[in-house]
Amino acid sequence: MNKYEIMFIVRPDVEDDARNTIIEGFKKILTNDNGVIDNVNEWGLRDLAYEIKDYAKGYYVVVDTTTAPANIAEFERLSRINANILRHLTLRR
Repeated sequence: MNKYEIMFIVRPDVEDDARNTIIEGFKKILTNDNGVIDNVNEWGLRDLAYEIKDYAKGYYVVVDTTTAPANIAEFERLSRINANILRHLTLRR
């Protein structure tokens, strides 16, 4: 198990309920095989440095987790194919 910091940006036009479902789904993936979510910071709606897919704003979420590399790989795979995620970044601490 390794410590990771993950930031992902959700499209700004996603409704609150759908956004919470996305966040909970990603938290569930990261907690597989005894993974632990240490902290979740929702930074909220912020301006992007440049437009991504014609959006100038995005909803930022930062997750600190202790989990297995397989869970990180699954998170990254699903965040790439999810149309509601504009960008994601995973850092190993």
